[in-house]
Amino acid sequence: MNLALMELIDKQFLETPIYGVQQMTWHLRFESDAVNFNCVRWVLRLIRLMPIFQKPDASRPAKGHKTYPHLLGGLRVDRPNQV
Repeated sequence: MNLALMELIDKQFLETPIYGVQQMTWHLRFESDAVNFNCVRWVLRLIRLMPIFQKPDASRPAKGHKTYPHLLGGLRVDRPNQV
């Protein structure tokens, strides 16, 4: 069963590389027998498939966001409870 499931996942992943675990599970439930979410996740990790999706870009500030200076920039901290 695992080899057949691997073949189905690999075939579908080549057609739609944006499918993650949940979408792949949903697709396989309609195409084959009852498939478990954890089993699909295990197979995707086993054959090292990662879906293609846009990652969050949280390190870039917004255009209208004001940048404040670092107030402790030149201060040397050399004892406890100084700051």
